Amino acid sequence: MTNTEIRTAQVKVPNGDLQIDAYLAEPVQKGTFPAVIVIQEIFGVNIHIREVAEKFAKDGYVAIAPTLFQRTAPGFEGGYTPEDVQQGRGYKEQTTAEEILSDIKAAIAYLRTLPNVQGDAIGSIGFCFGGHVVYLAATLPDIKVTASFYGGGIPNSTPGGGEPTITHTADIKGPIYAFFGLDDQGIPLEQTEQIEAELKKNKIPHAIFRYSGAGHGFFCNHRASYNAEAAADAWKNVQELFQKHLQLQKVST
Repeated sequence: MTNTEIRTAQVKVPNGDLQIDAYLAEPVQKGTFPAVIVIQEIFGVNIHIREVAEKFAKDGYVAIAPTLFQRTAPGFEGGYTPEDVQQGRGYKEQTTAEEILSDIKAAIAYLRTLPNVQGDAIGSIGFCFGGHVVYLAATLPDIKVTASFYGGGIPNSTPGGGEPTITHTADIKGPIYAFFGLDDQGIPLEQTEQIEAELKKNKIPHAIFRYSGAGHGFFCNHRASYNAEAAADAWKNVQELFQKHLQLQKVST
């Protein structure tokens, strides 16, 4: 289903009194499709995250990217300058695991209101801060499959404080792939090994991909750290993972 014609829209996802800004990308064809929740880096739902959502839509998914900073910085969209990094980190520090999971549950509920979504076929993918978030969100029963890209701090922290996210590994409900660059200065090899050991211990279906010569953010072609070879291999593995576990169906015409 590669290169399916798509449409995109800015939408509002209700979560109680909160209206969460989100970017929606979906095939224009009639039919029902699996869905993917795309979770941002610290830079908001910027061009990179929108492009990831569009890549999924072109492969035959309904993809939604909800902002995680709606409570503190609605509309925030950063680039990759040191100033953007500092600002994004500040907003990240104001999030909590409880609020983030609440927002992801709201995105799931929103997807299920769409007539072209297979409500029982929802996966998630996240990058950087979002890579950490999707590891946590993988504990939700509605998330069937997860791809986590260079999620830092999983073994020793959680948004808002409390027990580290890795302590929830036993509650992960479906397969998870995690992608790391061996040149990532922010995520030591020891952390990726801790994650792998915990997934093995809890018998969670998983695969860990470590790319030589790749640094943090290697999947993003808007960053200086972009590594085309690693990004292409990672995307191939993501496609195979989601196709296998979300059971893509043929599009009706």
